Amino acid sequence: MATQTALITGASSGIGRELANCFAQDKYNLVLVALEPDLLDQAASEIRQQFGVEVTTIAKDLFQRDAPFEVYEQVKAQGLQIDALVNDAGQGQYGLFTTTDINRELDIIQLNIGAYVTFTKLYLQEMVARNEGKILQVSSIGGELPGPLQSVYHGTKAFVTSFSFAIREEVKDSNVTITILEPGVTDTDFFAKADMERSKLVADGASKADPAKVAKDGYEALLAGKDKVISGFMNKVQVELSNVTPDSLVAAGLHKMGEPVDGDESAHQSK
Repeated sequence: MATQTALITGASSGIGRELANCFAQDKYNLVLVALEPDLLDQAASEIRQQFGVEVTTIAKDLFQRDAPFEVYEQVKAQGLQIDALVNDAGQGQYGLFTTTDINRELDIIQLNIGAYVTFTKLYLQEMVARNEGKILQVSSIGGELPGPLQSVYHGTKAFVTSFSFAIREEVKDSNVTITILEPGVTDTDFFAKADMERSKLVADGASKADPAKVAKDGYEALLAGKDKVISGFMNKVQVELSNVTPDSLVAAGLHKMGEPVDGDESAHQSK
């Protein structure tokens, strides 16, 4: 069988970086997309050395609407066929919605929704035409739960989960599979970027999942063609409980868990 290629966004750190290892271990060549060229080059060189696969890096700011189209054209120009697409790049913003920065939130919506939709459409069309391919959508248990102090992030992840189930149904008669990975609190730089380190959820030393374990759960579910995997037993429990609890009570509970340790819920404006 010819060597397959996986394209992974958000691949320079965290879950995306660990997913790159999973694919490389199975001898997939990789196209890694992220914002920071230095981190990308470092990841690429480590992966080449460890697994001996070909790694292409593309540094792009996925806050920009045109960026996914540019990545797609660049990949096509290099004659690469993408057999597996992983949409992983995502960010959040912590604070009361009335005080957070709307421009930052519009960027997050573009990254968490716009880039996912664009990459998915471009590569799903190719995969359906070939009648083979796999897509892994990294969502979050936040997509199952209303999230006060992270309202836009949770909203974007609810979109990803709903959207992915809908298109999975549309292509069910093909050999293309779409799998949703829903992690909980994971040990990545997400919280620093979201200015969330003062949230009780993070500051109280709540246990964070190992991104390598989360990636392995997602990768195995993808290979098995599953529709969705929630990584972590307690996260599964939380989602199950939320399914039988009124949304208003779930929101109130998450609000309490997410409160800042200093009691000031308004966001820092520097972000």
